Amino acid sequence: MSAGKAYLDRLNDGRRVWLDGGIVPDIRSDPAFRGTVRSVAAILDLQDNAATESQVTFVTDTGAKANIAYLIPESKDDLFRRSRGLQIWSDATFGVMSRVGGFYRTQLTCWYIARNLIRGEQPYFPQKMADYYAFVRDNDLLLTAAGHDPQIDRTKLAHELGDLYTALRIVRETADGIIVRGAKMIATGAPYMDEIIVSPHSKKTNDEQRYAVMFAVPVSYPGVHLICRESFASNRKEDHPLSSRFDEMDAVLVFDDALIPWERVFIKDDPEAIWSIRSDRLGKALSLHENIVRLTSKLEFTAAVGTELAESIGIRKFAHVQEKLAELYFQLESIRALLVSAEHRATLHPLGVWEPMLEPIVTAKNLGNRYYPRALEILQQLSGAGMLQVPSTIAELNGPLGLHLQKVYRGADRDAEERVKLLKLSWELVGSRLGARHELYERFYAGDPVRTYAGQYVEYDKQHLLEKAGRRTG
Repeated sequence: MSAGKAYLDRLNDGRRVWLDGGIVPDIRSDPAFRGTVRSVAAILDLQDNAATESQVTFVTDTGAKANIAYLIPESKDDLFRRSRGLQIWSDATFGVMSRVGGFYRTQLTCWYIARNLIRGEQPYFPQKMADYYAFVRDNDLLLTAAGHDPQIDRTKLAHELGDLYTALRIVRETADGIIVRGAKMIATGAPYMDEIIVSPHSKKTNDEQRYAVMFAVPVSYPGVHLICRESFASNRKEDHPLSSRFDEMDAVLVFDDALIPWERVFIKDDPEAIWSIRSDRLGKALSLHENIVRLTSKLEFTAAVGTELAESIGIRKFAHVQEKLAELYFQLESIRALLVSAEHRATLHPLGVWEPMLEPIVTAKNLGNRYYPRALEILQQLSGAGMLQVPSTIAELNGPLGLHLQKVYRGADRDAEERVKLLKLSWELVGSRLGARHELYERFYAGDPVRTYAGQYVEYDKQHLLEKAGRRTG
């Protein structure tokens, strides 16, 4: 059975995916989900394709085949191999699906590598994490996470809001596990996943111990509800080439007194332990490495679309157009250079794995917050009102007015159908609901850009700069 077929079979598990006020009986056939489901299955089949199998998978120590995101980089070549495999994975969706890629699978791999650093009050963490890593890896499961608390009153901590607050917390413990109640945001891609890891993304205080819990559950777990945003999917693949295939969906998780078995509870009542594992430098470096690989796919795609827009209406010879296109290219090449720099300047971590250099990766991530919105702005400037001057469907070009429309919508170097397809693709990136979601995502997926920029300043090794300035002025 292919990886894609196995995935489709797994989705028939009774998961409680809520959309438009009701539970979706089967996301494989529902119009809001089926296009993306098919895309995910096709991407997973890359693992069984003779042309890509060796690049997107590896053989484990037990002889099983596993996704490249679970590969532990025990050599520098392993790090390069991860990068190549993740690039193929990202290119398959043009970088617009972040969680079907390897981000949280990479993060889980990092937690497995660093599992023995979390002991003390959490003595069972190393073995539980080792077991969970092997389970997810060997069963080729897709993984996402949820860690943000509902936005109710951000001037107060969780325990200060009392009954008003609905953030996930432990309400009691039993011999079988913990009972959790409340919500977590925002589980990107959750309806399509197999597993969800839940833990706070922000640091909890000692007064919030009941909120400081880290565990994993199957998406279909009893007492777990996925509350989806409005669907951005389309059933018109030709007119909406991205929305019909890659609406990743975002969901809020609601836990209705769900019993989490002890073997699935990794950390509880320990804010410091959770913060330690979440802020570990190795974990940050490897997981962000995957993010930047995906970002290069996305920027390459926007640069390609921009180039085609200019070609299609014969404006590439104008200097101001060349300037805009060059900006798209240096966005791409800057991020790609930072990625290569991080990989080639990797160092051997004390745990015996190769760690990509963090500073170039963080720089690329922070630049991406600004680059992608700017890339969309350039596409708007290149097209002008062109994206709005297209027929509602491509099929109209062959309708009653087809002979006239073929002349009206033709381009400088292509026929009307090819140009209209390009304009519709451009609109998907720039003006559609899916496009607006992606712009918001790229701005905030790694946190508030103000804080991430400030964090880079705080963490940057400035001593050599101060010494250099002192030598020159002293």
